[in-house]
Amino acid sequence: MRLTAPLIAAILSLSPLTTHAETVLLMAQEDGCFWCQRWDREIAPIYPKTAEGKQAPLRRYDIGSPPVDVTLAQRVHFTPTFVLLVDGVEQARIEGYPGEDFFWGLLANMLQRADELPEKSGS
Repeated sequence: MRLTAPLIAAILSLSPLTTHAETVLLMAQEDGCFWCQRWDREIAPIYPKTAEGKQAPLRRYDIGSPPVDVTLAQRVHFTPTFVLLVDGVEQARIEGYPGEDFFWGLLANMLQRADELPEKSGS
């Protein structure tokens, strides 16, 4: 059986398409923040190379200029604050930097919960 473009289109129209959600780790920071600087020394150089960094790439913003293209559950009050976004909507957050060991564990827990969210179905 030879698959033609119309046949492929017909098959695809019968089955729901699943799209993967965009996951991002949003970091609120500000100039002079000691804990932001510590995170930058301890985590930032390796973050993009880790499984977590690949699953949730880092996006930074200054706490005084919150991004308008995301939906936060509440205003960010502390720096650093790490907000896990799925399709631009907050799913979880870490307020402050608890140190390298605690950060990785908290982040892994947030990512695991995000993985358990139902995937979006397209039509």
